[in-house]
Amino acid sequence: MDFAIPARMQPILDGMKRFMETEVYPLERHGGRFVDLVPALKQQRERVKEQGWFAPQLPKEHGGMGLSLQEHALVSEILGRSFLGHYVFNCQAPDAGNMEILIRYGTDAQKATWLAPLARGDIRSCFSMTEPERPGSNPTWLETTAVKDGNDYVINGHKWFTSSAQGARFAIVMAVTNPDADPHARASQIIVPTDTKGFEFVRNISVMGHEGSDHDSHAEIRYVNCRVPRANLLGAEGAGFLIAQERLGPGRIHHCMRWIGICERAFDLMCARAAEREIAPGKKLGEKQIVQEWIADSRAEINAARLSVLHAAWKIDTLGLHEAREEISCIKFYVAGVMQRVLDRAVQAHGALGITDDTVLAAFYRGERASRIYDGPDEVHKIVVAKRALKKHGVTA
Repeated sequence: MDFAIPARMQPILDGMKRFMETEVYPLERHGGRFVDLVPALKQQRERVKEQGWFAPQLPKEHGGMGLSLQEHALVSEILGRSFLGHYVFNCQAPDAGNMEILIRYGTDAQKATWLAPLARGDIRSCFSMTEPERPGSNPTWLETTAVKDGNDYVINGHKWFTSSAQGARFAIVMAVTNPDADPHARASQIIVPTDTKGFEFVRNISVMGHEGSDHDSHAEIRYVNCRVPRANLLGAEGAGFLIAQERLGPGRIHHCMRWIGICERAFDLMCARAAEREIAPGKKLGEKQIVQEWIADSRAEINAARLSVLHAAWKIDTLGLHEAREEISCIKFYVAGVMQRVLDRAVQAHGALGITDDTVLAAFYRGERASRIYDGPDEVHKIVVAKRALKKHGVTA
C-alpha cells in the first residue's frame, strides 16, 4: 500500500482546508441550534458547488467528485474538524449512506425522485432502523413490520435515533416483511416520504442536555398504519440486513476519518492551550511533564488511527467489503476510543474552559460519546475480531 497522497488530491485538500478555516469555522455556534445556521450554511454549500467539491463521495455521473474511498477518507478528515464540515460538502450521515444504497439498489424512478435531489443538496433524508424496545446491537431482531396489502405496504412500529428526521423529506425504514424467513432475511428497506399519513414525528431526543434541531438531531418516530406503495421497496424483499451491512462498511470509514479530524482539531487546541496558558507567573502549562505526556500519547494514537483507517479503506477499494470485515471492526472501536481519549485530554488541559461552550471541545465531547455505541457498539466489534482470531486456533464458540 502506498500511503502517499495522490498528486491530484493535494491541491484539493489544501483548498478544502483553507475553506474550512476561513468560511466554516467562523459559523460554529457551539451551544446554539443547527437550524439557525441553515441559511448561512446554504450559502456556503453554493460556494462549495462552485469549487467542484460538492458530494465528494459520489460518482461523477451523480454530480459528485468521483473519489475513491481512500481519497474520500482524506477529505473526510479535513471536513471532520468541524461538526458543520460534512454538511456543507453534502457528504453527511445519514444522507451519504442513503445515497450510496439508492445508487446501488434504487430503481430508475427511485433515483429520479429521491437520489437526484439528495445529491444536489435540495432535500435531506433519514435512516430509520433502531428501536427502543430492541437492542441496536442485534439488527436482525426488529419489531417494526411492513405487511402487504394489495399494492401497498402497511408499516407499524416504533423507532428512535432516526437521525436528522426533523426536516427530512423521506426515511429509509428497516421493517420485517418476511417474519418466517431466516433471521438475516426477514427485514426489508422501504422508502417512506415523511409527509405520509401515519409517519408520526414524536420528538427530537435530548442527548446529554442537547435536543438538537434540523440535520443535527435524533428523532423518535412512530409508524402507525403508515401506507406506502410496494414500489417503494429498496432492493429485494428480505435484503434489508444485507443492504444495511453494505451501507455501514464504507460509512464506518467516513465516520472514523471524521473522528480523526476531530482529534486533530482537539490536539491543536490542546497544544495551543499548553503553550499559552500560564499556571504561575512565567510558568506555562506545557512545561508540565504530564501535559507533555498527553500531547505525545495523543500524537502517537492519532497517527496510528489514521494509518489503520487508510489501510481499511485501501482494502475495501482493492479487495472488497467482505475481505475488509476485520479491519472495519478494528477501526470502529479503536478510533472511537482514541477520539474519546484525545478529547478528554484536551478538555482537561483547558480546565474549566474545556467544559464550556466557549470552545468547540464540549460540543465534540457531548456529541461524539455515542461513537462507541452507534453503527455497532465497541463490544460487538471486539467480539467479531476476537472470534476471527480464535477460529484460526480451533475455537469456534
